[in-house]
Formats: sequence, C-alpha cells, structure tokens
Amino acid sequence: MAMILLFFLLAVSAVSADQDAFIGVNLGMDLSDMPNPTQVVALLKAQNIRHLRLYDADRAMLLALANTGIQVIVSVPNDQLLGIGQSNATAANWVARNVVAHVPATNITGIAIGSDVLTTLPNAAPILVSALKFIHSALLASNLDRQIKVSTPHSSSIILDSFPPSQAFFNRSWDPVMVPLLQFLQSTGSYLMLNVYPYYDYMQSNGVIPLDYALFRPLPPTKEAVDANTLLHYTNVFDAVVDAAYFAMSDLNFTNIRVVVTESGWPSKGDASEPDATLDNANTYNSNLIRHVLNNTGTPKHPGVPVSTYIYELYNEDLRPGSVSEKNWGLFNSNGMPVYTLHLTGAGAVLANDTTNQTFCVARDGADRRMLQAALDWACGPGKVDCSPLLQGQACYQPDNVIAHSTYAFNAYYQKMAKSPGTCDFKGVAIITTTNPSHGTCIFPGSNGSNGTLVNSTSLAPSSNSSDSAGGCLPKHLYVWACQTAASLGFHAIVAYLTSFVLPRVDSWGSVG
Repeated sequence: MAMILLFFLLAVSAVSADQDAFIGVNLGMDLSDMPNPTQVVALLKAQNIRHLRLYDADRAMLLALANTGIQVIVSVPNDQLLGIGQSNATAANWVARNVVAHVPATNITGIAIGSDVLTTLPNAAPILVSALKFIHSALLASNLDRQIKVSTPHSSSIILDSFPPSQAFFNRSWDPVMVPLLQFLQSTGSYLMLNVYPYYDYMQSNGVIPLDYALFRPLPPTKEAVDANTLLHYTNVFDAVVDAAYFAMSDLNFTNIRVVVTESGWPSKGDASEPDATLDNANTYNSNLIRHVLNNTGTPKHPGVPVSTYIYELYNEDLRPGSVSEKNWGLFNSNGMPVYTLHLTGAGAVLANDTTNQTFCVARDGADRRMLQAALDWACGPGKVDCSPLLQGQACYQPDNVIAHSTYAFNAYYQKMAKSPGTCDFKGVAIITTTNPSHGTCIFPGSNGSNGTLVNSTSLAPSSNSSDSAGGCLPKHLYVWACQTAASLGFHAIVAYLTSFVLPRVDSWGSVG
C-alpha cells in the first residue's frame, strides 16, 4: 500500500504549476437589449476582467477588444465545424478572417473548436480532431501556434464513474476520438477544455449530493467526501469533477495535460422545479468559486496547480430558449447592473462587482438628438440639476455637444435622486452604466462614492449658480431661450417665464426622471 501511495504522489506532480490561475467570463449574446461591443468592453475593464471567451469570432467585438490587452478565446461554432473539419483550405480561410486579421492588436490566445461536440453533435465527432489539426496548421503557417492554443470544450458528462475521482474514465465509445485528441493537446502544449456545472450534478443526484458540497460551503471533516483509493478528501463538487478529468486522462496514459474550465456557474432564478436556482445560491457559488480559483489551491490530486475558470456568464440572456434558469446565469443585466453583489473580500480586484455605489446615468447610444435636447432642458430646469459645470470655460463644457452635456445632466439628476428606480430613463434616452463617464478635470457626481444631494423640490432655479447676465450663459443647446431672455429681463423675470410658460410644457419628464 505504501508503494502504491508513493507512486500516486509522484504522479500528482506530472501537471506543473507554471502560472497563476485566472478567472474569465463567457459572453453570450441572446439578449433583447444587447449592449454594443464598446459597452461590453467598458464593463470588462471596469470589472478588471482580463480573460474572455466568445462563442464565435464576432468582428465588431474583436475590434472593440483591440489594444485592451484582454485575452480572448474565439470559437468555431458547431454549425461551422463540418466545413472546417473536412477542408484544410476552409480552416485556413477561417483563421485568416477571424484571427490573423485581428492580431496582435486583439490579444487572441485560444480557439475553441465547437462546444460539447461529443454530447450534442455526435455525428461531427469523426472530424473533430481533423478540425483542430487544420486550424492549428493555419496558425502554424502564420507563426501564431505558440501564442494561440487550440482545443474543444467538453461536457463533464463524457466522464463516467466520476466518483470516487480515481475510478473515473472517459466513455469508452469515444476512445477513437479522445485518444487522438489528447495526443494533439499534448503535442501542441494545449489544454483540456472542460465545462463543470455542480448545479446540474446537484440537481440530478436526487439528494445524494448535499447543497453545501455543491456550493463550496465549509464542511466538517466528517462530511467531506473521501476517495477510498487515494485517501484524498474532497470538500466540493468542482474539485471532484476536475480531478475525475485528470484521472480519466491518466486512464488513457496522459498525465501532463492541464485542465481549463471553460464554463461554470449557478443560475440566480428558476421555475418551480428549480428551487435552488436563487440569487443567494448563485452569489455563494460564484463568490466561492472565484476565491477558490484565485487562491491557486488547485485540486486534491494536483494541489497548487492552477485551474483557470471562465464563469458562465457575463450577462443574463433573456432570449435563450428553455427553462427560466437558462435565462439567468449572468453576473450582470444588460444595463451593466450586477444581478447580485459578489462577496469577494480578499479575492483580488477581478469581478469585485460591488457597483451598487458605482453606477452612472448616461445618454443612450443612438438616442434621438431632439429627445436628448428636451431631456437636457428638463434636467437643467425643472429637474433642478446644477448644470453650472457645463458653462463655457468650466470643467465639463467640452465636448460642447448635446450628447456629452445631457450625459452630465442625466447623471447629476440620477445621483441627486439617490439612484432611485426610474430616475435614469428620460423617456428612454438614458441608460445606467458601471463605467465612470468622468474625463479630464470633469468629475461626474457619483464618482468616489459621492451621490449628490437631494434638492428642495420647491426650487425653480435651473442652476444654483445661474447668472443675471448672458455672459455666463449655458452653451447654445442649453436653454438658448433662457439665456436670451435673461440677458434683457434679468434672472427673476426668467423665473417667472419658466413658471408661466415652460414648466407646464416639460413637466411630464419629471414622472420618469
């Protein structure tokens, strides 16, 4: 027994810890109000997310990611797999169009060929390895094979008899695919992509798997799962599944291929049949997962060996078919607001998404200029926002256009109203963002935790620093009529003018903020 244990301990070191683990996110786009690529990148940067997996090779997204340094995995969708797996030329064209055209500006570091092919598209399995080899050959021809690794994501269901992990093996019917696939990964220095979903393991266990074990919650030693063959203790489902993959590869005599988890997460909402798809459980799982990965604890079989992981997913996807939970795996809503605040004290800066005090209200991209103008007029008038920073010569005067100025005014109102629901709408021309719109010396209200101050609702002044003369007037798109009238009649006369003529016309903005 002692010799067997010694052999096992030597085998543990076969996979080396040559780099720290990282947390990335998956980006799905089945949203009715999908943010544009610039907004997506802004959210990634605000959350210090440095690793992103795309389910395709969207050109606009790759262009937006240029010069950010964010490491990107692009994907060959399943519906393109057959063409690429059957033609070297098709693969070369795909790489030229979707990779070579974007590097080095966009930091593409991986290509995922299909997704869950063996379990969802078994008819394509015979050409899967060919597709990987053809894509790799195209990278080799462009001298990109060292920078960009090629692999294919697998469902963990291809692993049979996964507990205890030491008994795990891949479904034997897939040996004609798995053996050459693992040979390819080993020879190219790539990694096994694995999708790990303790939520589904828990749901399908009929009560055998405790919820705490699935959620990484602390367990007393007596509740830990012990592998009787190795005496390794498992405190969570995630580690057990990853180690099952390592043991399954060892069963085929591959011991030096590392695992990268390409999908893992927990839904925040479900239907009646999914009572454990809750905000609290999703928060608990993802917070604990991030902390576990970034601590570089590795797994019981490979302690200290990084298990980099991509969280599924960045946004809730309301257009996804299926159950309620299918639409609610996201960390953020489409407006950039977090679905829940992750508990990440001591876990580093990545995804420290306590943005409840770091949200801003900005003009919506593509909003009608006349609608923006009307909303701007309301904010700086009846909305009682202090728009003096927009005066010529002041910090926020430039850029002198209605988009920039309405963004300042909308945000000032939103912060002044303590970010109350409905105060960042302005008849649909405003949107909430987690990206601070401050620029240069123009510091927006709400920056550094400053939310502004509620103003007495009886005040009629459009600005606390309004002037009696036209010399300090707002830019031409801000109350032109007010400036002209004030120049000749004086401030008190313009207040009377506002009260009798303008306010009745624009008061309807107040109900929506």
